[in-house]
Amino acid sequence: MRRLAGLAAALLLASCVDGPPARLPPAPVAYGTAIVVDGQPVPLDPTDPARTRIGNFTYAGGLALTSQQTSRLGGLSDLKVTPDGRLTALGDQSDLLEAQIVLDGQGRLSGLSQARITALKEVTGADLYAGGQEEYDSEGVVRLADGTLIATFEQHDRVLAFPADGGLPRAAPAPQTAYKHNKGMEAAMAAPEAGPDAYRVGLENTGQLFLCRLSTRCVPDGQVDLEGSELVGMDALPGGGRAYLFRSYSPLIGNVIRLRLTDRGGRTIDVLEIRRPLTVDNIEGVAAVAQAAGRVRFYLVSDDNFGSFEGHKTDQRTLLLAFDWTRK
Repeated sequence: MRRLAGLAAALLLASCVDGPPARLPPAPVAYGTAIVVDGQPVPLDPTDPARTRIGNFTYAGGLALTSQQTSRLGGLSDLKVTPDGRLTALGDQSDLLEAQIVLDGQGRLSGLSQARITALKEVTGADLYAGGQEEYDSEGVVRLADGTLIATFEQHDRVLAFPADGGLPRAAPAPQTAYKHNKGMEAAMAAPEAGPDAYRVGLENTGQLFLCRLSTRCVPDGQVDLEGSELVGMDALPGGGRAYLFRSYSPLIGNVIRLRLTDRGGRTIDVLEIRRPLTVDNIEGVAAVAQAAGRVRFYLVSDDNFGSFEGHKTDQRTLLLAFDWTRK
């Protein structure tokens, strides 16, 4: 009772003080409802906030994403972005984030608007999350030209195709290969040059690539050199090249992220490496967006594991970083 009385007295005192009333946090919202995403700007280099370049890559802004309306804004394992800035990101607990990227007057990343989180369904209509970690561990995301959403899964290694109208998914072709537990189809990208229903997937622990089509099956499609890392994301570049995202971690060094760009023939044309003291986290997703004058904007997203890893609390964040690159 004394705690309640004290609260009432505090509220009465606050009402007598000049100035606007304190803003209350937005009320929690249900799945599928619009949410407000807060974006706290982060520098490329906390030790040198004026720094904006890593080799041929120019930092185009970065944000630490949070929301007071949901606890589900986290665990983002992959993303894709359309030329008009529509973002689709997949959380590793089968949550789908859709939003509009907001740029400032200089074209730098400044926020997200029109954001919405949706719980993905199983083919039966049940929430994937309800099936437990073996069933909901979603990793790679692809948006085909007709709006079909392709999602890849680890642990129960499979691919689901979600129709553009938001209906229930169907099982889609997945590589018929041996998977290492929790090290499966981490990377995915559309492959329109092979057909409107085509997509590629890459295995995290081996770098093996497969070309799949909804209308047929998956076939081997080469292998990317991991160079001691893990393949966690990929996307297409203009002209037939590709962007491969690799991650490694050690307690002494922390996360090391490498974005390797290759030409149509698979030759490396540039590499972006992010490690301490630069702003870095458990980055797992990449989207490449063609810009004017041959420039490419890369968006990178990190998986914060919802603030916990193997039962221990972490200081991981959900980061969205942007880099601009022009081939020299």
